[in-house]
Amino acid sequence: MFLTPKSQIEEYRAKGWWGTTTVDDMLQHAISTHPANMALVDPLNRESLDGVAPRSLTWTELGQEVEQTAAALLARGLKKDDRLVVQLPNTIDAVIIFLAGARIGLIISPVVMQYREHEIGYIIEKIEPAAFVTIPKFGTFDHAKLGHNLTDGRADVQLITLNDDGETALDRLSADSTTVQDYRDENPVDAAEILTICWTSGTESRPKGVPRNHCHWVLNAEVIVDATGMVESDILLNPFPLVNIGSIGGLVLPWLQLQTKLVLHHPFDIGIFLNQIADEKVSYTIAPPAVLGALLKNPELLEKFDIGSLRAVGSGSAPLSPWLIESWQNIHDIEITNIFGSNEGSSLFSSPAFVPDPSERARFFPRLGAKDVDWPGRVAEVMQTRLVDRATGAEITEAGQIGEMHLAGGTIFSGYWRSPELNDAAFDKDGYFATGDLFEIAGDGALSRYYRFVGRSKEIIVRGGVNISPAELDDLIVGHPNIREAATVGIADDKLGERVAVAVAADAGEEISLSDLTTWLGEQHIAIFKHPEMLVMVDQLPRNAMNKVMRDELREIVIAKLD
Repeated sequence: MFLTPKSQIEEYRAKGWWGTTTVDDMLQHAISTHPANMALVDPLNRESLDGVAPRSLTWTELGQEVEQTAAALLARGLKKDDRLVVQLPNTIDAVIIFLAGARIGLIISPVVMQYREHEIGYIIEKIEPAAFVTIPKFGTFDHAKLGHNLTDGRADVQLITLNDDGETALDRLSADSTTVQDYRDENPVDAAEILTICWTSGTESRPKGVPRNHCHWVLNAEVIVDATGMVESDILLNPFPLVNIGSIGGLVLPWLQLQTKLVLHHPFDIGIFLNQIADEKVSYTIAPPAVLGALLKNPELLEKFDIGSLRAVGSGSAPLSPWLIESWQNIHDIEITNIFGSNEGSSLFSSPAFVPDPSERARFFPRLGAKDVDWPGRVAEVMQTRLVDRATGAEITEAGQIGEMHLAGGTIFSGYWRSPELNDAAFDKDGYFATGDLFEIAGDGALSRYYRFVGRSKEIIVRGGVNISPAELDDLIVGHPNIREAATVGIADDKLGERVAVAVAADAGEEISLSDLTTWLGEQHIAIFKHPEMLVMVDQLPRNAMNKVMRDELREIVIAKLD
């Protein structure tokens, strides 16, 4: 299924952005090149998650199971361009389903384990899948029952429950894998055809489907490997489920490109995470700033594990602080790459190669594609950026003015799934994707090479007509020595429009008052109008599957505690 216009496919291929390599081509190349090497490792705690003992597969073994699974899917009547809604934890089986679907031209639509009938029912209606793939149970929740509720009475959607009655997956062991190549010969997959439909939240009340084709994902791997400095000898640890660009693009596709070992982890557990780094000699992983900050503030925990193999970490989903990047580099000799991305493919990278200074790396991103600003590497070849004044639509080319980030290039998706009304607003007249994220040019002179992140346009707090970035405040407040994590929100106010409120999760045994915090912020020489006027204590911040703070939910928590 092609969703990208033919003219754009031809243009991108002529530029060398896109090629003809599919995800299955990457897999088959890895199998033939390193057949006996270890490829994939289950979470250590898998048996406690879904009742299946953890496994490890070589590239040859992985290839065999992918082939058998593809044959089993064909035997169930699935065919090229059929959609599969997949709700699986971050295990070997999830990777196998993804790769088997890619091999025979299916379109995989993965969803997080937390989704229930409300969300999945909407997705099923939106994409009309041929099957819903799940497991009997995850933890204590009955996913088999959920699957039956979603598919009962629907002849158009079959339920596929993996690992039922202790089986490894599907009925693949009895499937005739010799049929797969014959089917592929009769139904070839073009790299410009859709492979995935991931789901992203926004200001809309329902998730948005983000289709991406093989070319998007292959180029994404090239960009990530180049921008983060991954190498073939790296051992990768993936702590996030295969549901979005952070996991699929950030680790799974780079793993295929590098043909190395991928270690899986789910759900996030800091002890198991550190244990896997030590046991598997992990050298690259991804982790949210909240986790990296908490580890720095708990050196006794880090001392229990040998993380000497870890040389680099990619982090994003929330602003990073200079203290965090500097501390990991100075104390542990581990480099942090600041990654700003979305399912739509709009990714910016602030890596040691691009921004050597740790303090600047926490705040700045390269102005890719800007006039008279040259950057090395694959991402600079395939990405264009510009800032746009939200009121006038004019491009911003000088420091001191906040604008919306617009992005174009080979990694950007072609439009939301069956949502013309969303697409009309998502792209500007020149075809740039309007991200909804606010940046400014970092300064004059040498700083004009960089953007500085300000915040999400929908999250900006407007107090007395002055815009306040909650991301900036979060970054500042988390530097408090007794605060584990914190986030700010705007609370409606009759006089000022909004007032600043902060939710604080303190270190064990600590109590933070509003006066404590404002005094500390004053010592940091922060403008008084940015100081929070309300503070509530929480055990933890509400976060989604990618550890992003859900500010709408947080605002409700804050209001309830203030009442």
